[in-house]
Amino acid sequence: MAQQKTRVAILGTGNIGTDLLIKAMRSDLLECTLFVGRNLRSDGMQKASELGAPISDRGIDGIVQHADNIDIVFDATSAAAHMVHWPVLQKLGKTVIDMTPAKIGDLCVPAINTDQIIASRAQNINMITCGGQASVPIANAIAAVQDDIEYIEVASSIASRSAGPATRANLDEYIETTEQALIKFGRTRLAKAILILNPARPPIDMQTTIYAKVGNPNLAAIRASVAEMITRIKQYVPGYQLIVPPTIEGGKVMTTVKVLGNGDYLPRYAGNLDIINCAAIGIAERIARQRTE
Repeated sequence: MAQQKTRVAILGTGNIGTDLLIKAMRSDLLECTLFVGRNLRSDGMQKASELGAPISDRGIDGIVQHADNIDIVFDATSAAAHMVHWPVLQKLGKTVIDMTPAKIGDLCVPAINTDQIIASRAQNINMITCGGQASVPIANAIAAVQDDIEYIEVASSIASRSAGPATRANLDEYIETTEQALIKFGRTRLAKAILILNPARPPIDMQTTIYAKVGNPNLAAIRASVAEMITRIKQYVPGYQLIVPPTIEGGKVMTTVKVLGNGDYLPRYAGNLDIINCAAIGIAERIARQRTE
């Protein structure tokens, strides 16, 4: 007998929402029962129609109307919009995977705390930011073998064309939420996150450089820990690559990663959007497995 799929709705029909739709439709564990936005003529809505996904232009009211046919809601709108959506979704009793940097729910990086998120049955799961998904696991890997991290700084450079209106509207929240996650999972006192929107043509691939000020760094242990973390991330983000292994530079540990997307809906250079979507789908599939178990 075929396993019943977990029913998901996607709220937000921009780049992230549309790419999530394609990933969800490909999943053996998830079924997209509603794709919700505001404009039936948007590129995302038209793509969803082509794929045969049920659509609605009623926003959060569409979720309320079809609540009985939804188990998980991906909120792919904006941090400000999520503040409005969350009380509604909470009252409906839906599990919410928040793609915005609203930081209402439990911060989640699949390579670090999937088991804890699943065990706690968190109702609101926050996927931090694209830069957070790229950098926080590396910060955590360094913290796993170093107790004396004074400061972590991460600089992510992404193609300007991959940053849509919601990303640009969320820049302040992006910085705050990424820094909060770095402090939490990197076990550091101070953190700084920098995002660079590069307008170069052709568009650049996403790259993130992590700097950690560490007293008496054990470079061999750091490299081994980072290599193990890279392996874990690649299980759900195949395009995640270490391009500069950890080195000592100016008294700091420095390392750089690059993310290439799967090319599902977005160009491969948009690894910044792909990594957060892959992470979100991974968590949704774990929740789906938990439901069937």
